Amino acid sequence: MSGAKTGIRHARTLYLIAALIAILLWSTSFVGTKIAYASFPPLTLGAARFAIASVILGGIMLLQREFTLPAPKDLGMMALSGLLGTTMYFALENIGVEMTTASSAALIVASYPAITALLEFMFYRTKISWMRGIGIAMAIFGVYRISGGGGSEGGEHALIGNLLLIAAGFVFAVYNFATRKVVGRYSMVTVSFYQTIAGTIAFIPLALIEKDKWQMPTTESMWMLLYLGLFCSVAAFMLYNYGLRGLTAGTAMALMNLVPIFGVALSIAVLGETLRPGDWIGGSIVILGVILSVREKKKPAR
Repeated sequence: MSGAKTGIRHARTLYLIAALIAILLWSTSFVGTKIAYASFPPLTLGAARFAIASVILGGIMLLQREFTLPAPKDLGMMALSGLLGTTMYFALENIGVEMTTASSAALIVASYPAITALLEFMFYRTKISWMRGIGIAMAIFGVYRISGGGGSEGGEHALIGNLLLIAAGFVFAVYNFATRKVVGRYSMVTVSFYQTIAGTIAFIPLALIEKDKWQMPTTESMWMLLYLGLFCSVAAFMLYNYGLRGLTAGTAMALMNLVPIFGVALSIAVLGETLRPGDWIGGSIVILGVILSVREKKKPAR
């Protein structure tokens, strides 16, 4: 029995480590994106990043021998969610990150679970406890502080970038709603592959808008592009899904709160950014608000 318990503990530890590595990789994407901008404009970077991810996901499907063609209706929903979650979301995020600091971006992205909960209440009439309601309100107020609600600390340029990141949060929420309609019928690799393909195709004409800004990429930018495509877009997703096998939804959401912490720490360490007073105040409020907004209500035992 002791051996079985030890095995279970080891398995849970592996699930937790996998999820933590995924979150750390996601946290590096803000810094990685900033570094890649030395050669790639925002929309071009998005198109190239997800073209790489599409090839890798396609290779995984072939290796696993699960290359299936979804039903036309499901394929259409995957394409729609790909346009939302890949093209629209990352176009807004990439432009927003270019205009504001990586640390502010990490803190604003932390509010996305609360934004999703708010839209669920507005459109699906999902019941919200007073605790979750307070959490959502706190997260939104925290974002207001980060975006310059207490003054124009970051300037108009940064304010526009922050507003684009907030808009990306609403797109992310709608993407989640669309993905739920197909995720139960196909493997996550299959869903992600078709979403990424659709998103990449839609990204190409957007990238062409920036063709006047194209240049020969530096070695550092090329490595960072490959890193974003391989590790932040594919490896992190695979590791996180592996972790979800042995973690509760509450634990997974709690771990996601580490993204802004890691993201801000890396922004300071690698890019030399400094947090403004509004970031410290707003970031703390956002993280606390999200923790309250994603708390799972324990069901009474019967």
